[in-house]
Amino acid sequence: MGDTRPWPPQLRPGRALAHTTGASGSGSPHRSDGRPPQTPRGARHSGPFGRLGTIPPVPGRPTLFLLLPLVLFALITWQVVADGPLIRLDERLSRALVRPDRVSELLADLGNVPVAVPVLAVVAAGALWRARATGTDHWWRPGAAAAVLMALVPALVVPLKVLTDRPGTPAVPPATGYYPSGHTATAAVAYGCAALLLLPSLRRPAARRAVLVLCAALVLGVSIGLVRRGYHWPLDVVASWCLSALLLGLLWRPLSGSSRRTSAGTPSRRTGPS
Repeated sequence: MGDTRPWPPQLRPGRALAHTTGASGSGSPHRSDGRPPQTPRGARHSGPFGRLGTIPPVPGRPTLFLLLPLVLFALITWQVVADGPLIRLDERLSRALVRPDRVSELLADLGNVPVAVPVLAVVAAGALWRARATGTDHWWRPGAAAAVLMALVPALVVPLKVLTDRPGTPAVPPATGYYPSGHTATAAVAYGCAALLLLPSLRRPAARRAVLVLCAALVLGVSIGLVRRGYHWPLDVVASWCLSALLLGLLWRPLSGSSRRTSAGTPSRRTGPS
């Protein structure tokens, strides 16, 4: 028989409703003792999709970030070795862009080792001092990773120059070994490492954006100066971008791990004498 009572149904003692809140106005579903559920969905705060630090880890963007430059670098290297059609396009583009002047030469000089490496050394020293003073776990790791990556630049670039044996542009004396661009790789890795070392200490989003913009502007300025002055073909520069992106991707994991420990408020404090 149907229920024909004129009033709405009432809750009966001992009857549990699956979608009502817990007893005593706890606000927790499926619990009658006022305690929160053991695995609340709202208690997990995930980062942006696919980025490092997401809990639980979500693969995708970091892997793609490393895969794209790797594929592009392999493609460009193959074209350089095989003297493929992409080289013809590169040469025509270079002839249209080369306009030697004093400004382009100064921009290219920003990729010199005596300029870029001291900038990284100063930033790394400051970052190491701050991390050690705050008692961050493995405070030495980011600086050591930056030093290793900086040392990898000549270790990778010089053999590639010998293997590809690419001649220079008409604006430079006849010689070979211009691929990839060592100045571009030096600037990208040095200024990129410096930016990554600075980011964990910057709390304001505007400051973080300013550091990234400055880093990109320095690398782009060096790249424009090298091509405009005629020191390198455009593909020499693009290949170094790809190589540098791979190296900086290797540095990001120890840096992100250190920054997550610091932001979570769980750095190890030294209680005894140093």
